[in-house]
Amino acid sequence: MNEPVRPARPHHKLTEDGRRMREVLSYSRRGSRFTPSQQEAWDAHSADWVIPDEVVDESGFRLADWFGREAPLIVEIGPGVGEATGALAATRPQVNVLALEVWRPGVAASLAEVAAAGAENVRFCSVDAAWMIEHVVGPGELVGLWTFFPDPWPKKKHHKRRLVDARFAALAASRLAVGAEWRLATDWADYADQMRAVLGAEPLLAGGPVPRWEERPVTKFERKGVEVGREIHDFAYHRV
Repeated sequence: MNEPVRPARPHHKLTEDGRRMREVLSYSRRGSRFTPSQQEAWDAHSADWVIPDEVVDESGFRLADWFGREAPLIVEIGPGVGEATGALAATRPQVNVLALEVWRPGVAASLAEVAAAGAENVRFCSVDAAWMIEHVVGPGELVGLWTFFPDPWPKKKHHKRRLVDARFAALAASRLAVGAEWRLATDWADYADQMRAVLGAEPLLAGGPVPRWEERPVTKFERKGVEVGREIHDFAYHRV
C-alpha cells in the first residue's frame, strides 16, 4: 500500500512531539463570507470544478482524474477573482488549467468568470501552491506557469513570505517542460527587482522583463495599481 504524502494544509502539520508546526507561508487566508453572486456561482459549479483540499492527501490522488482526461497542464498561482483565468483558459481548450487560490470568495468569483468564458478545462484548489507543485506535479509536467500579481508583502520584515524566491524558483523550474514558459507580473517595483534577480540566477531558466502580455486581460486589481501610480512589470522565462 502506498504511504500518503505529508499533509498539504499547514494547520495539519505537527512536530514529532505533537505540537503545531509554524511555517513561513506566502499567503494569509482572508475572510470566507460569500456575496450572493459568489454563493450562486459556488452552488452551481464547485462540485464540478473545485478539488477539495483534503483529497490531495489521499493515496493515489491524480489531477487527471479531476479533469476527466489526460492533457498538458498549466498551473496558475493566485488567480484572485479569475478575470485572467477564464479568458486565458478559454483560448487553450487543449490544456488542463489548475488554479491555486486560498481565498474562497475569490474561488467562487472565479467560478463565475470561468463559466462565463466557457472554460470548462479549469479546476480550482485551495491547497498551498508550493506544496502542490512539489508533491503533485511531477518533474517536467508543466507546459506553463502563471503568477500574476502575487502578494507583494511590502513590509521589509515580511519579504521572506514572498512566493518568488530562490527555493521556489528552483522548484518551479524543475516542474516546467523544456521550452515551457513561466509568465509573471507585479506592480511593486522592489518585488520586480527580486523576481529579476532570483529568476535570472536560476540555471534552468532563461528570459527576463518583457512588454505587457497582450493576452492577459487588464484586471480590476491591475487598474487599481496603475491608478495609484505603480508601474506594471511583466516577465517571461522559459525552461532551458
